[in-house]
Amino acid sequence: MATPLTADILLKALRDEGLNVVEYKSWRTNNRDHKGPWGPVNGVMIHHTVTSGTAASVELCYSGHSELPGPLCHGVIDKGGTVHMVGHGRANHAGLGDDDVLRAVIAEAAALPADNEANTDGNARFYGFECVNLGDGQDPWPAAQLLAIERASAAICRTHKWSERSVIGHLEWQPGKVDPRGFPMSAMRDRIAVRLGAAPEKPPPAYEPFPGSAFFTAGRRSPIITAMGRRLVAEGCGRYAVGPGPSWSTADRASYAAWQRKLGYSGGSADGIPGASSWAKLKVPNV
Repeated sequence: MATPLTADILLKALRDEGLNVVEYKSWRTNNRDHKGPWGPVNGVMIHHTVTSGTAASVELCYSGHSELPGPLCHGVIDKGGTVHMVGHGRANHAGLGDDDVLRAVIAEAAALPADNEANTDGNARFYGFECVNLGDGQDPWPAAQLLAIERASAAICRTHKWSERSVIGHLEWQPGKVDPRGFPMSAMRDRIAVRLGAAPEKPPPAYEPFPGSAFFTAGRRSPIITAMGRRLVAEGCGRYAVGPGPSWSTADRASYAAWQRKLGYSGGSADGIPGASSWAKLKVPNV
């Protein structure tokens, strides 16, 4: 049993596992906490949405519907593998399930008992991820989506120091449920186990997009210029007496011209004004 992760820690755990995560609307305060507790938490539950389309599915899981108010989960995993955060706190995703299953999850038992009772509040005990899929047995599960399910589950398990046995499907919790339909949860747990046995995969570093040549004019002041200068120094192209700093200067232009020459440019193509191609090769980190 564990205290639920804060929104910031959860977000970091997911991103540290290599996931692309989108924060949807006011997800951090979107919950059903006024209806009961969230926590202590014991595991992660996987669902399918029975919908198609990312935008509509995310909005449905955020807001819910007339018979079941949102949020309907904590995160929505689309077919491309992006996780859309829609809630933090108690969510209407698990419903009543089997107390024997909960005890097995807490114990991280090798096998789950049959879910033949609905006598225990699962909304208090599980993180929930809805995965965009019609759930008809025909709608495909792209590799990117399955990988995101694996990563999202592993991220939470890794942070709580749980094993893969803390991850279950809705169909293993509540009698009559079939989700997620289209892949076996046992195989997904095997994948999660392998991932947990290795270090988390960090997402690739993000780089500043090319701001356009007109950006680099006298008087321009920006942290992007500082970051660019530091990269030029790291590449052995720095021509700075002091710095680099945030204001575009003749030293910046001389340094960038050295970078262009290093890349093989000459003449007017090595004038010290950044262009899209040379900028992409410099890989200036996001600021």
